[in-house]
Amino acid sequence: MLPPLAQDAVILAFGDSLTYGSGVGPEQSYPAILEQLSGRRVVNAGVPGELTAGGLERLTDTLQEYRPQLLILCLGGNDMLRKKDTAEIARNLEQMAAVSRAQGVPVLLLGVPRPAIFGLESAALYYDLAERMQLPLEADIIPAVLSDNALKSDQIHPNAAGYRLIAEAVLEKLRRSGALQ
Repeated sequence: MLPPLAQDAVILAFGDSLTYGSGVGPEQSYPAILEQLSGRRVVNAGVPGELTAGGLERLTDTLQEYRPQLLILCLGGNDMLRKKDTAEIARNLEQMAAVSRAQGVPVLLLGVPRPAIFGLESAALYYDLAERMQLPLEADIIPAVLSDNALKSDQIHPNAAGYRLIAEAVLEKLRRSGALQ
């Protein structure tokens, strides 16, 4: 469960190109659409190509800059594409969640699929981390979007319709977890 977000709450969407909105204009990224749908300010802190180690390095400063009431964490895809060690990816994500929580900022984790030809699903490390740290996890939408060529702008990024579906799924997860009504 997540604490309810105040009407003036800031949500920090933190991640890589999937957060940034590569393949579409800034207003079509999932954070921009989530801001419209939720009525809360959503800061897009996506950096295309970022690895979890880079995210870990910049997270503390980003949290201090924006002082969010919620962190949406979506990283790991670039690590998997570069065949980084799964344990290292999980460790970096766990440290990011711990850093956020230490600053009083709860975390919603978004699962990212491991590279596969068929049957995309979020990597097991996201389920393990969510269970171990008791984090709410949205693990289905990104694999579903990336499995449908009609929802992609290129091989690894959603198009506007795909990002909208991600935003809608995140909104629904925020509602189910108690952050939004």
